Amino acid sequence: MDLSDLRIFHAVAVAGGITRAAAVLHRVPSNVTTRVRKLEEDLGVALFVREGKRMQLSARGRVLLDYANRLLALAEEARGAMHDEAPRGVLHLGAMESTAAIRLPSLLAQMHERYPDISVELRTGAPRPLMERVLSGELDAALVAEPVSDPRLASVPAYVEELVLIGPAGHPPIRSARDLRDGTLLVFEPDCPHRQRLEAWCLRDEMVPRRVVEVGSYHAILGCCVAGMGVALIPAAVLETYSERGRLSVHRLKGDFRSVRILLVWQEDEPQPKVGALVGLLGGATRR
Repeated sequence: MDLSDLRIFHAVAVAGGITRAAAVLHRVPSNVTTRVRKLEEDLGVALFVREGKRMQLSARGRVLLDYANRLLALAEEARGAMHDEAPRGVLHLGAMESTAAIRLPSLLAQMHERYPDISVELRTGAPRPLMERVLSGELDAALVAEPVSDPRLASVPAYVEELVLIGPAGHPPIRSARDLRDGTLLVFEPDCPHRQRLEAWCLRDEMVPRRVVEVGSYHAILGCCVAGMGVALIPAAVLETYSERGRLSVHRLKGDFRSVRILLVWQEDEPQPKVGALVGLLGGATRR
């Protein structure tokens, strides 16, 4: 059973006979008769009660007509969606944890208000696995930290995040990585771009930290810093939302390490209206 079978069946059911249905379908009556009989044979049921040239739907035929109406309507909707430029459907979006927590609430509120036919499903993670999911088609787009060098990905700047070092209140000033030689660094998994940036900063000063501890969330990192367990590099926007920030010391970085750009990426050869809607909300320009 395919859509053409259902269209012929639907035409006969609506027209009430083969001759009228054939005229609507621009087919010869014998072809319509053959296709209806083949459909009945495939399903193993009689779809019509034949009364001379008049054909009435059987009980099974009425059941199939209901399905045919829905399936044919869905097929037309799918066909139209291939040429519909209006943003709609589910946007499968990826983002780093800090971006999801700090930046996405207001952005998604704007999207819901302006594009009510778009719903969002969110997945958080590190940039590399998020970009792999975009390339595989699992995600439509993702917000990741630079750099993005894969030519298969298109990108626009979304935000610029200032990065700060935090430690317990009263921690001595941190002017270079050497000031942390005897301390502990609190970090995320190796794929975390902020961890990689912190490690690059230490490498530039030829400093190897005494101890590195992996922590699973920003709230845990903040709490560990308050408790004096170590020092961490986080986006300043994350710190601004922390109610206990008065119990932390904040140390500003200089040069290339003080900020990072967050980019929205998607497959270069598969632009979609719903991704275009997100690009439009971001303005295609860097935000702070």
